[in-house]
Amino acid sequence: MGKTIKDIQAIKEATLQAFGNRIGNDDDRIYIMTCCGTGCTSSGSLKNRERLEELMERDGLQDKVHLVKTGCFGLCAEGPILVVYPGNVMYTNVQPDDINEIWEAHIKNGRVVERLTSENEQDFFSKQMRISLRNCGRIDPENIDEYIAYGGYEALAKVLTEMEPEDVIKLMKDSGLRGRGGGGFPTGVKWDFAAQQQKTEKYVVCNADEGDPGAFMDRSVLEGDPHSVIEAMAIAGYAIGASMGYVYVRAEYPIAVQRLSIAIQQAKEYGILGDNVMGTGFKFDMDIRLGAGAFVCGEETALLTSIEGNRGEPKLKPPFPAVEGLFGKPTIINNVETFSNIPQIILNGAEWFNGIGTEKSKGTKVFALGGKINNTGLVEVPMGTTLREIIYEIGGGIPNGKKFKAAQTGGPSGGCIPAEHLDTPIDYDSLLKLQSMMGSGGMIVMDEDTCMVDIAKFYLEFTVEESCGKCPPCRIGTKRMLEILTKITEGKGTLEDLDDLEYLATNIKRGALCGLGQTAPNPVISTLKYFRDEYEAHVVDKKCPAGVCVSMLRYKINEDLCKKCGICAKNCPAQCISGSKTEGYVIDNEKCLKCGVCMEKCPFKAIMKNA
Repeated sequence: MGKTIKDIQAIKEATLQAFGNRIGNDDDRIYIMTCCGTGCTSSGSLKNRERLEELMERDGLQDKVHLVKTGCFGLCAEGPILVVYPGNVMYTNVQPDDINEIWEAHIKNGRVVERLTSENEQDFFSKQMRISLRNCGRIDPENIDEYIAYGGYEALAKVLTEMEPEDVIKLMKDSGLRGRGGGGFPTGVKWDFAAQQQKTEKYVVCNADEGDPGAFMDRSVLEGDPHSVIEAMAIAGYAIGASMGYVYVRAEYPIAVQRLSIAIQQAKEYGILGDNVMGTGFKFDMDIRLGAGAFVCGEETALLTSIEGNRGEPKLKPPFPAVEGLFGKPTIINNVETFSNIPQIILNGAEWFNGIGTEKSKGTKVFALGGKINNTGLVEVPMGTTLREIIYEIGGGIPNGKKFKAAQTGGPSGGCIPAEHLDTPIDYDSLLKLQSMMGSGGMIVMDEDTCMVDIAKFYLEFTVEESCGKCPPCRIGTKRMLEILTKITEGKGTLEDLDDLEYLATNIKRGALCGLGQTAPNPVISTLKYFRDEYEAHVVDKKCPAGVCVSMLRYKINEDLCKKCGICAKNCPAQCISGSKTEGYVIDNEKCLKCGVCMEKCPFKAIMKNA
């Protein structure tokens, strides 16, 4: 039998009481929160848990020490991570050999193992504001009671008992929440379009097909807080008059799929999903559909086509999905991060959310911060936080004292932001002015050793590979752009090629069928705008300033540093280094394989690249 709203409240109170020292209740229990998200799992967190379980059993402390499986804490660069309560002590880079020391010193004797605590924790979290990520690292995502204990499903209960559907939509509009999946369309407006449709059968769809290189925001929410998405989708169903929802998630996210499946089953057992949601008479159910990893299925119409069992290809709009979507019925589509904000907006009000961020970009944004950055991880900051703050204050700056060169936002649909715009506030409109976009939230940092022509080529390679092929501008145009970029990186380009790139980019943006095709040229457009000198160096000087493009590399021995030892010649696999210990050595770049072995083996650092 399903739970009523009163039952849910009782579960909350009982669970909070049972949490003990985890939330500050006065008892002697110890809680060890172990990150079991994809990142920490891949670096050995499950072995840490196994060792902790062995020690608990050995010392008979099962009643005193509680192991809690969580999602991602955010500081991915320092995983595996575990946090001990009371005290909220975060241990990073924990290996199985460290578990014994933590157990003996901290768990049994109350002494923090300082060498395993993070020096970056304070800086990394101090400027963040966690709304979407509020429960990640705080609860066991496979335990519905823990979600309820932290206010879970209270927003749904409020909506079903205190609000009419039009009230929910007005609240969404007033909050200023915009879609976090790419384009930033106002969420409340989208819901209103669907609600106005007279057809009785409607659908709610969650886009969890996170395909941008380097992006893992949605995956982390599903792994760490899946019930927040379920609750939000049920709220959306009530608002527009839908009784069925689907989460479209890529099969490459096995942990996310598993935890979401568990959460849906638990919600059904509790009567939070089904024919009589929490005893209110509202009907809403959910299911999962797995994607096969096609990037184009992140585009909403292609996603819906895939759910229907067909090849994932975009459709011409209008009609928009809110009018004619899944199975020809009105459908709203939001991504995971958008949905994860909604319960908090319901509980805290539109003015609360509206007070965070900038005039036209409300709330927070989650970024997957990666690339040439010290603190790789998940970052959630108020809209309007500057790029400099994210990279240097939260991200800890560039490794090895290198200079910042650019940040790429928006994945293959975005652009590269140069150092001159480090103080740009990160919001929808500011990024568009810089020839980039918010996208789903990937942020790849590049340093002085990055070749921007090569970066543009990398994203075009991805787009060409992932193009569905339905429209000629994307199918043919992006391939022609990639051919030109390849030609340039091989030292065969001309200045006319730069004009051709710009011509192709303009016409692909105008002619492509879907948003992914229309934005595919963005990495090329932005790098041509801000780093044209690098393109010109490739085509005029036949030189890659960053020393990345292999075909253009030239090696030279610095006579002042060379000790004429011959080590470079002995190790050269192409035998392209000639000379003697009396006269010195020279490199024949025509025979050179560009392998870099000579630089690696020279003990005197006498061999220079692109000198």
